[in-house]
Amino acid sequence: MFFLVDAFTDIPFRGNPAGVCILNDYPTDNELQKIAAYYDWSEIAFLKQIGDKDFQIRWFSPKDEAPLCGHATLASAHIIFSNNLISGDVINFKYNTGELSALKSLNGITLNFPAKSVTKCNTIPFSVKNIIGINSYKEIVKDDQIYIIVLKSKEDVINAKPNFEEIKNINCRAVAITSIGDEKFDFYSRYFAPKVGIYEDPVCGSMHCRLACYWANVLHKTKFHAYQVSKRSGTLYVKLKNNTVSLTSKAVTICKIL
Repeated sequence: MFFLVDAFTDIPFRGNPAGVCILNDYPTDNELQKIAAYYDWSEIAFLKQIGDKDFQIRWFSPKDEAPLCGHATLASAHIIFSNNLISGDVINFKYNTGELSALKSLNGITLNFPAKSVTKCNTIPFSVKNIIGINSYKEIVKDDQIYIIVLKSKEDVINAKPNFEEIKNINCRAVAITSIGDEKFDFYSRYFAPKVGIYEDPVCGSMHCRLACYWANVLHKTKFHAYQVSKRSGTLYVKLKNNTVSLTSKAVTICKIL
């Protein structure tokens, strides 16, 4: 079974599109990568049921296998729940380095991810103006996969003009930008990963595992209503507890392809 789902939204053709492919067994990694490159969506989740409520999950971008993906996991949980592929309200996803859970509730689906702490960059290996067209910023933080540029306002986040060729030259998987929010949202963000074929990810769950840790230290709170700025856009309820980030949102099925 193969589905196209919009995640982090309940409005068709908003949020982040993801493929969900449910298999009896996995083909070779090369074949999985060819499928992902063929469809050219930001991620495809490949699932294999291994228990009553347990699924193995792998995520592929057009160019590589992703270590973690929020929106394709949300899309997968939505397909499993909406097609009654299990009984009950909890799904366990097993991936290469751990496990994730998905809980169905009246507010949508809540995913539990490992929190990803970030540290301040004392040395910046790129020009902020060259990569996003913004002169000034507050600070830059990073982990082993992405840089996060903290901008001064949501207007800067909205108006940033990413130079994808420059971003490809940075030694990282992706670059994110964020700013403090307003009376409607706690913070705003965008996410660029051209090196793996995702030029601008409409709504990125794994980025929010980093942003939750960063904004918890800045805002001195652990619950957030977040908005990712993109042409499609999306919203998330984010909660940080101990070493876990929970993301709550909705998804909508666009079509069944096979």
